[in-house]
Amino acid sequence: MPAHLARSIAVISALVVVVGTGLAWGKIRSFEEGINHISAEALGGGGEDGAIDVLLVGMDSRTDAHGNPLSAEELATLRAGDDVATNTDTIILVRIPNNGKSATAISIPRDSYVAAPGFGKTKINGVFGAVKLEEMKQLVEIDGEDPATAEPKAVEKGREALIQTVADLTGVTVDHYAEIGLLGFSLITDALGGVDVCLKEPVYEELSGADFPAGWQKLDGPQALSFVRQRHNLPRGDLDRVTRQQAVMASLAHQVISSKTLSSPATLNRLQAAVQRSVVLSDGWDIMDFIEQLQNLAAGNVAFATIPVLQEDGWSDDGMQSVVRVDPTAVNDWVEGLLQDQDEGKTEQLAYSPDKTIADVANDTDINGLAASVSQVLSQKGFTEGAVGNNESAHVERSQVQALKPDDLGAQAIARELGNLPIVVEPSLPAGTVRVVLGADYTGPGSGLGNEDPSTIGLDTGDTVDPAAVDTEGAPLISPILTAGSDDPACVN
Repeated sequence: MPAHLARSIAVISALVVVVGTGLAWGKIRSFEEGINHISAEALGGGGEDGAIDVLLVGMDSRTDAHGNPLSAEELATLRAGDDVATNTDTIILVRIPNNGKSATAISIPRDSYVAAPGFGKTKINGVFGAVKLEEMKQLVEIDGEDPATAEPKAVEKGREALIQTVADLTGVTVDHYAEIGLLGFSLITDALGGVDVCLKEPVYEELSGADFPAGWQKLDGPQALSFVRQRHNLPRGDLDRVTRQQAVMASLAHQVISSKTLSSPATLNRLQAAVQRSVVLSDGWDIMDFIEQLQNLAAGNVAFATIPVLQEDGWSDDGMQSVVRVDPTAVNDWVEGLLQDQDEGKTEQLAYSPDKTIADVANDTDINGLAASVSQVLSQKGFTEGAVGNNESAHVERSQVQALKPDDLGAQAIARELGNLPIVVEPSLPAGTVRVVLGADYTGPGSGLGNEDPSTIGLDTGDTVDPAAVDTEGAPLISPILTAGSDDPACVN
């Protein structure tokens, strides 16, 4: 049974976020000394802008980073079984700009249907294993080489192919490579004292061992592995698996960056042992320089995103495989735009979604039902419904959007939706809540005066828009962007 998604969290935790903890340079160096290093010719040397691009790969492996088999007890604890596989079920591209003020982790769904150099179109998680197998056949069956000496050469070919496939798909030259097997995520999660997650609904899925209530909870290593391995009964399939992975990564990154998680010598020793047993790094990667670039990294500037997809439940060209369909050109353009925005410090704007804003609506007119109508418009746009009724505060001459700050992202979004209403600062409002006060001048969506939102035309009170009825054929599906900046983890499916 394949192990999905979270192994690369270990690399994020150990190599990216230890900076914020005051960890001694000597301890960082000792982390690196026991890590298995490999060569990879397909790697670049860093772009002209000085940014570092790291490919994090989670291997579906029943061995540790040094090739030693996991014990029967470990396999049982992780519910991993003993099947041998070489799938790369976690593929994440991480960008650290040269200013060191942000980090962007871009997930590529394991079933993404892509073109692999010299191999044709296939699921991206099978590129490594397929190329490795072809190389083994060449070296052993045709060239007569001993399997023991052929194995590392074939593995290197598999890595090279995966690195080039990711570079072609994203338009980003990979500078460094980090790989981790099945056990690593569980060990590092336990070393850090567990991870906080939040579920929208309770789940039970026997194959993965996922059995969790709704709401916030702290998971230990094996539980967290089950949390991100669940394959069935997820509304968005592979995309929800990726979102769970990102939620766990964001939570781990937040707790390490924002606290003194690594101030305990015992914690450091556990983390060091876990990393050295679990992580493989490419040669030529000076971790000291890498850490130095991250001195200004803040949790709120660490973003976790997923490439846009055309169809989560698509089929391969031959109709034989269920795949995630992607448009390489659209992915290239999206990655370029995301990384540019991140480099400019726009993490908060990128991660904003309407559900993060509570929208109160107050009617300051004699028109019955106006507040309810406008509230319905905002709810259909994804904003969280707040208080709805007559205005009990000071009379307003003009309709307005009130917020704690003039640059509140929710206030700006609501103002745009309602016809570019002015934003007024109201210190009594809590963060995350916006109040719309409707005056006699209001003629925007919900007013019935001709400036309606197209998605609400013809709806009776209480009707809602079915997203499936909106014509979005050919439009990429964009997943929410998570950050590591919140004390409360994002609730996910």
